[in-house]
Amino acid sequence: MNPLVVAQGILAVALIAAILLQQRGTGLGGAFGGEVTAYRSRRGIERTLFRLTILLAVLFVIFSLLNLLPKTA
Repeated sequence: MNPLVVAQGILAVALIAAILLQQRGTGLGGAFGGEVTAYRSRRGIERTLFRLTILLAVLFVIFSLLNLLPKTA
């Protein structure tokens, strides 16, 4: 199996996990029963998770484009 395809699969699973860990509008406090009604900026782990999600998405697109290149054997 092509290592590029394996890496893309791993990135896909990691991207799905990173997206599912985020909760729109509530932050990570909502995962543990807390509720915030006021808008606030991302801090700490929320910001890190947000940036990680962006990085994983960019890497996934790059790997997808690399898989489109013709293979020379």
